[in-house]
Amino acid sequence: MNNNHEPLLNRKTAAKYLGVSPGTLAVWDCTKRYDLKPIKVGRAVRYRRSDLDKFIEERLWR
Repeated sequence: MNNNHEPLLNRKTAAKYLGVSPGTLAVWDCTKRYDLKPIKVGRAVRYRRSDLDKFIEERLWR
């Protein structure tokens, strides 16, 4: 998939997509607990859905 034209999700939407609170997502970014590859646009933080999907896929029970 070409990530260059993929819509970016804000922290609130990304958190809802992952089923966590925006605060939890902020802590994960700050502490580098998980590498969700956040993108800083000025003061705003954005996420690619493909990066969030990869994060979920890596944590699925098999």
